[in-house]
Amino acid sequence: MNRNTRRALRIRRAVTSGLASVLFTSACGIANLGPGAETPSLPASQPGAHPPPGDPSHFALGRTPTAQEIAAWDIDIMPDGAGLPEGSGTVTDGRALYIQQCKQCHGLEGGGGPFDRLAGRLPDESFPFALDPLAKRTIGNYWPYATTIFDYTRRSMPMNRPGSLGDDDVYALTAYLLYLNDLVAEDATLDRESLPKIVMPAHHRFTPDDRRGGPEIR
Repeated sequence: MNRNTRRALRIRRAVTSGLASVLFTSACGIANLGPGAETPSLPASQPGAHPPPGDPSHFALGRTPTAQEIAAWDIDIMPDGAGLPEGSGTVTDGRALYIQQCKQCHGLEGGGGPFDRLAGRLPDESFPFALDPLAKRTIGNYWPYATTIFDYTRRSMPMNRPGSLGDDDVYALTAYLLYLNDLVAEDATLDRESLPKIVMPAHHRFTPDDRRGGPEIR
């Protein structure tokens, strides 16, 4: 019997022994309850949390969230700009924020680093991604909606502190990223009115998924 075989047998014995010990301990615990004893249950999180006997509708876990808690998570931005908050940001402010918060991951001027490249257009606005899986997808050549930049940045960036940026900061970073992709001027200021009006180069490459339970498109 070689060393690897012996090692495998020792591991299997250890696992089997451990499992048997757990089962034995559990069985003893149940036996020690004594005849007619009730199985202990976890305390309710609040009065009246347990459903009536036989009610299968829920498991008495959690509670109904408050309106404030729901509002804190209800931050998604629609392609048409619905949900965008008040505030504004400039390309200039966005450049400074990018250097502080984003350059280490996405490279100087969005050119790429440890993580995705963010800036870059393709000649003649070509769209080779279905044929060339190695083609680099950037904001300027792939993203169909400018509002997605705001939505994604606010909820997910920076990676080590997502959600830490204020709305003005997110507008400024969005403006700078659009500037890097030649989609706004260097003196641009973005807000909830101007951001949804920006038409991305790849906008016509996508079709909204509005199926009604089948393959047909409305």
